Amino acid sequence: MSAVVTIVDPEAKRRSRALGMTFIAMGLIIYVFFVRSSSPGQLATFGLNPGRQTAATPIPNVTLPVLASLYAMALVAVALGVVQLVRGFGRAQDLVLGLVAGLLVLGFLTWAARDQSLNLIGILETAVQRATPIALAALSGILCERSGIVNIAIEGMMLTAAMVSALVGSLAGSMWVGLLAAVLSSGALGALLAVLSIRYKVNQIISGTAINILATGGTSFISAKFLTQYQHLNNPGKFSNWPVPVLSRIPILGPVFFENNLIVYLLFGLLIVLHVMLYHTRWGLRTRAVGEHPRAADTLGIDVFRMRYINVLLGGMVAGLGGVFLVLGSVPRFDELMTSGKGFIGLAAMIFGKWDPFGAFGASLIFGFTDTFQAKMQILRVPIPSQFMRMAPYLITMIVLAGVVGRAEAPAAEGQVYEKQ
Repeated sequence: MSAVVTIVDPEAKRRSRALGMTFIAMGLIIYVFFVRSSSPGQLATFGLNPGRQTAATPIPNVTLPVLASLYAMALVAVALGVVQLVRGFGRAQDLVLGLVAGLLVLGFLTWAARDQSLNLIGILETAVQRATPIALAALSGILCERSGIVNIAIEGMMLTAAMVSALVGSLAGSMWVGLLAAVLSSGALGALLAVLSIRYKVNQIISGTAINILATGGTSFISAKFLTQYQHLNNPGKFSNWPVPVLSRIPILGPVFFENNLIVYLLFGLLIVLHVMLYHTRWGLRTRAVGEHPRAADTLGIDVFRMRYINVLLGGMVAGLGGVFLVLGSVPRFDELMTSGKGFIGLAAMIFGKWDPFGAFGASLIFGFTDTFQAKMQILRVPIPSQFMRMAPYLITMIVLAGVVGRAEAPAAEGQVYEKQ
């Protein structure tokens, strides 16, 4: 009778150990930094209702004993780490990672709000707003890079769309016309990137950088020459929030996700549509094939160039929506360099999310949350420099790239020039 041989994947074993040590480290962080600086009798109150008029059903606030709650969170994180080291959680280990990370965030919030109150819903609402342009930039990157084209020009596309939405929207007296013109302008930059990268085979990093420089110079000139001097050219208006019937009445989720403006709802729709199209349609299969093995795709009759042109054009238009949000969905005016690197942060969110739409959206929420909370810390007088909170998303991205939560591998043919034979 032959013995059964079990093959152990060294990479999976290494990752399992790394996750176990990460869980334990998170528990120790809660204990060392939060438990030891808290005192018995302290309470933390979390507001679960927005500080404004809303359709959501009101619910009571939650008050936690700080020290007991922090001890419990630390113990649970360490216990999960020990279990992960001993036998692992199998396919559920990513879910457990999310749980432990949530405990770390909750522990931080509990510690920061000790003997004070913190409107949790307000923070989540602002986090979704700040995550929206980043998520749209990430979706633009996914569309392009899944087909094999690196899109460094997302920043320039967003900046151009923001300026066009303000200018055209003001001239036409219609936010809808401004929205359409902005998306078309960013789509034109996407077409330019596609022509340079696909037809003329220019290095994709260089062509994307050139478009960013062009967009920065062009928008700054128009802003200084016209928008700053003639304020009526920089007053397009703003899309108002529209509560979704029934869904907006749900406590917590309603105010955060279902009382937003048009651009945020377009983001939610794009997440679902792009996920379905990438993984459940012929177009998605061909897109992924072109990004992974263009030669094999060409052999099967797929037009590699056509697929890449379509995806980069669509990616440019999605990036434009991110720029539109900054003007028509947030601040109803254009300011020079108002994107502030959100296009590049979107690329980091794309990598963090492993080139998956919902993964990228989750990463964008982390960026949005840290950006929101670093401002809130100053109000709570938390003894941590706000710059550390701004560093957090990038540190997390480095951890992802190091392989703690699994390999973040780009499409195999990303950035490669394809020569048809």
